[in-house]
Amino acid sequence: MRNKITLFFLVCSFLSFGQKIKPKAEFVNDLISKMTLDEKIGQLNLPTSGDITTGQASSSDIAKNIAEGKVGGLFNIKSVEKIKEVQRIAVEKSRLKIPLLFGMDVIHGYETTFPIPLGLSCSWDMKLIEKSAQIAAQEASADGINWTFSPMVDISRDPRWGRISEGSGEDPYLGSQVAKAMVNGYQQNDLSKNNTLMACVKHFALYGAPDGGRDYNTVDMSRIKMYNDYFPPYKAAVDAGVGSVMASFNEVDGIPATGNKWLMTDVLRKQWGFKGFVVTDYTGIPEMIAHGMGDLQTVSALALNAGIEMDMVGEGFLTTLKKSLAENKVTLAQINNAVRLILEAKYDLGLFQNPYKYCDVKRARTEVYTTANRTEARKISAQSLVLLKNMNQILPLKKSATVAVIGPLADAKENMAGTWSVATNMDKSISLIAGIKEVVGNNAKVLYAKGSNLDYDAVFEEKATMFGKTLHRDNRTQEELTNEALKVANQADVIIAALGESAEMSGESSSRTNLEIPQAQKDLLQELLKTGKPVVLVLFTGRPLVLVQENETVPAILNAWFAGSEAGYAIADVLYGNENPSGKLTTSFPRSVGQVPIYYNQKNTGRPLMNKEGKFEKFRSNYIDERNEPLYPFGYGLSYTNFDYSNLKISSDKMNFDEKLKVSIDVANTGNYDGKEIVQLYIRDLVGSVTRPLKELKGFQKIFLKKGEVQTVSFEISVEDLKFYNSDLQFVAEPGQFEVFVGKDSAVENKVSFGLVK
Repeated sequence: MRNKITLFFLVCSFLSFGQKIKPKAEFVNDLISKMTLDEKIGQLNLPTSGDITTGQASSSDIAKNIAEGKVGGLFNIKSVEKIKEVQRIAVEKSRLKIPLLFGMDVIHGYETTFPIPLGLSCSWDMKLIEKSAQIAAQEASADGINWTFSPMVDISRDPRWGRISEGSGEDPYLGSQVAKAMVNGYQQNDLSKNNTLMACVKHFALYGAPDGGRDYNTVDMSRIKMYNDYFPPYKAAVDAGVGSVMASFNEVDGIPATGNKWLMTDVLRKQWGFKGFVVTDYTGIPEMIAHGMGDLQTVSALALNAGIEMDMVGEGFLTTLKKSLAENKVTLAQINNAVRLILEAKYDLGLFQNPYKYCDVKRARTEVYTTANRTEARKISAQSLVLLKNMNQILPLKKSATVAVIGPLADAKENMAGTWSVATNMDKSISLIAGIKEVVGNNAKVLYAKGSNLDYDAVFEEKATMFGKTLHRDNRTQEELTNEALKVANQADVIIAALGESAEMSGESSSRTNLEIPQAQKDLLQELLKTGKPVVLVLFTGRPLVLVQENETVPAILNAWFAGSEAGYAIADVLYGNENPSGKLTTSFPRSVGQVPIYYNQKNTGRPLMNKEGKFEKFRSNYIDERNEPLYPFGYGLSYTNFDYSNLKISSDKMNFDEKLKVSIDVANTGNYDGKEIVQLYIRDLVGSVTRPLKELKGFQKIFLKKGEVQTVSFEISVEDLKFYNSDLQFVAEPGQFEVFVGKDSAVENKVSFGLVK
């Protein structure tokens, strides 16, 4: 009898789904009025999924807290079956039946994985970037997820910092365009659809500028630099309607971001008008204890007072807010406001109307890692690759040539997806050698040798191949590995050296002081070069590396980043000319780690280096032992064809505040291949009330030209392109003279000038 009654109520509850509910404000207010203080605080608690397994969810420790209304959401629980089982506990066993949020680090794809974000940004193609996020949302939502902790939009100019791999590089303008594209891709401006995800922009704020490039470390910068260089991508995500924001680990103006009221309330809400909720990063609240901000109760109250709504894992809110309320250290209005924002997000996601909206097992079986998604990923991945060198047109390779694919990254499918690819099925990823064999088919012989381990140090390799991304360390001596590699190389027409970082050498908590390819691989590369065979370096990396030696000695270098689950196919497509490389760098590649931080839009000093040859000058701003400029500048990238720029024009040499100028340039494809080119526009403000950068990216267009074709590319310049934050943090444009540069990268020198007049 009991089972029949249970079934009756279960059927009734399902029949209620899909019925019209009250408007959001009325619905949320009614629900809050029914909640106990414990239930309110419970909504602010975001634990990890912990010990939950399919079929045992109801007996897990966290299930008890869910049933008691002490959990607002869970994260990093994978599979629709598990999520449905856990959601059932929330909506059937808790008193008020409030559904849970389910979040995951869907950073650059779900099971169909795209290039790491730094690589993806090198496509400079906002439609493709948005498409990648849309596919990620489709797959993740089909598997039960409704919230992603992405995009990460932290500006970084320090390649020592491992998480540079997760962002879009050094430039605030390009970073802002990517931020908007990612938010639009995930949310599609309609969270009520079951194939979209609520995005979470992170890490607010300044996380990409830690002292020494060391993760989680102190960040200290002027507010004018914050507003002009580091804030724009966060604001762009807010303007795009991002549903949530994640606080960063670092301090801002001496106060940890998680407890920084100026940051979370004054800037984010009052200045930018953000309407969603703010979640901490993993244990962000209790970590403020180590920062020296007080005990758990104190820092939890500090976070709530600052404007934090949800506590990820720390349980500071869960265990201390009730006491802090009784002691008047927080107010009930603050708790109610935090609850309201979280409930509104659940309402917008349609979870109150149907808690199982994302729990369709059929979708999980038919929409994840599909042939169509993989095909799209292959195309997008090819657009992210950057050709750094191609002496004597070694590339593209002939499909009839015998190739020797040598190196520890050649047959390393587990590493192709790169860092933060938590949902990827690494067994299904396509290695470089597998991709090459598929692309050349039976036309050529493909040989293989490992050649070396990742590094001579086995302990270092273990640290660099975590989370199942092993490189299957070879216990033979280096001499044995080298001899085998040379034997294979001598049978080939061309050597493809697959070298660089492993996937987990970049990413969170993967900071490096040495930015070169590990020595074991450098030694292997030199032995391969001695054969006299043409060598193509396929570089795997999650950050800019120091490649001075490689640039001087290797004929061709293709930066593959970590190109995702279809990496092997995409790289082979480019190597063999099925795709003409068109990626351009979004970070400067230093000549030496001593140049770091390095970026194109720096400011002049009072004693700039005057000669363009980079020769040392005493009492000028330069190094005794190195040039000032990077090895490869921001915006740099080669093609198999050549693009010539000419006839740069500007419509007028003067512009009023309410006018627009037109800048045009002719771009000609003078090579032998059809190809894509990224035309870049930079502006320099020559005189300002505060010092201004030497160049700032203000526009770009990705164009396609058939060989022999000429296209006139035009840009509009308005007063908005000339604005900046002055010393009073006012967003202004000032009358004066400006220079406009248009070309193929940030080192462009051809320019026109105009004056802004009142």
